[in-house]
Amino acid sequence: MEEKDFVRRLAGTVVTLGSLTGYFIHNYFYFLTLFAGLNLLQSSFTGFCPPEMFYNKFLSK
Repeated sequence: MEEKDFVRRLAGTVVTLGSLTGYFIHNYFYFLTLFAGLNLLQSSFTGFCPPEMFYNKFLSK
């Protein structure tokens, strides 16, 4: 799996889980979705993406 695939899958998972738990469990879980969206937005401007750093440090070969 490539770095971009990892980041996209992680973001999709976080957004999906945040939405589902916000709907079924408690509204505060929508903040998880908001956090993921804001992280994607800031990384598009700054190039700083923590999931990419995690991937490069622990998962890349």
